[in-house]
Amino acid sequence: MTVTGPKGFRAAGVAAGIKASGALDFSLVVNDGPLDVAAGVFTRNVIKAAPVLWSQEVLKQQKLKAVVLNSGGANAATGPGGFQDTHATAEKVAEVLGTGAIEVAVCSTGLIGERLPMPAVLSGVDSAVKALDAGPEAALNAATGVMTTDTKPKQAFARHESGWSVGGFAKGAGMLAPNLATMLSVLTTDAVADKETLDRALRAATHVTFDRLDVDGGTSTNDTVLVLASGASGVEPTEAELTELLTKVSHDLVLQLRADSEGATKDVDVTVKGAASEADAIVVARTVAEDNLVKTALFGSDPNWGRIAMALGRAPAQIDPETVSIAINGVTLFAGGTTAEDRSAADLSGRAIDVVVDLGVGSGEATIYTTDLSHAYVEENSAYSS
Repeated sequence: MTVTGPKGFRAAGVAAGIKASGALDFSLVVNDGPLDVAAGVFTRNVIKAAPVLWSQEVLKQQKLKAVVLNSGGANAATGPGGFQDTHATAEKVAEVLGTGAIEVAVCSTGLIGERLPMPAVLSGVDSAVKALDAGPEAALNAATGVMTTDTKPKQAFARHESGWSVGGFAKGAGMLAPNLATMLSVLTTDAVADKETLDRALRAATHVTFDRLDVDGGTSTNDTVLVLASGASGVEPTEAELTELLTKVSHDLVLQLRADSEGATKDVDVTVKGAASEADAIVVARTVAEDNLVKTALFGSDPNWGRIAMALGRAPAQIDPETVSIAINGVTLFAGGTTAEDRSAADLSGRAIDVVVDLGVGSGEATIYTTDLSHAYVEENSAYSS
């Protein structure tokens, strides 16, 4: 159960011929209603891909009938021609589905700077519409069709006891960072929700999930998270309930994205508590998570808390060295301005690493989800475009 788990949705994933390998590279998700409410959040990168610019305009009305996605090309930094390609894709989907292009969001992922092969894209629309289905195989194909360097599709689903649900898929394996990480994600719900409630719930969910995934500090040109509400369950949850289930599914997808990120051998949670504010906690945790010396130490299973102290000490936040403590996998290694336990007491031999920094100056708290920096990450990204 995933993106088609909630009632009122169909999906498809096909091989349109965008990828030379012949792999699935084109996906479509359709909302059959009765509602067509939608919300979205997008990359904060100033250099935005054509599909992002298009979908941002489309989402101003907060209504979507369909989302069309392709891998094999980002359609970013492609000028007016790239935007025309996105428009043509939306027009084609609208024509086949019998709706308006203004109700079709477009997402792309892949190499930046090259135009898409539009004959393949447009024929892919026809193939995808023919393959639309509400079953789990169609949903899996849709989740697979957006993969780039991912090694596996990422899907999640959760049902509320009152009978409504949230499902979705995501892709992303590199260029994972704020704000959203390098990713495309389509979430669906059969809850009854108005535009304002759905928008607030999505933003609250992404604030503590997708916005907190930071593998390498790179912010993609194509980041997009969309949620579509069909209302097919007939149940109208409270905003708190909707936010909670969207957060649960989003968090599940974030952990899958991190586990499959390029070259990762460690799943690292960097939690900062006792900060002067949540904003301070976020910036300190992110500074530690992005630091290459910290990441390489973790790759070597080395509990070198000195690198963590160095990293957090340069963060633009309120920090008092005498009140800071640093713990790794439950062992406090630094406190009160000096060594606490011997670093050898912290076992980093497993995949999961938990770094907890207590600043001791307030009540702000945040967690950033990150990884180590391995040989495999460097090798994969040094040859990405070739």
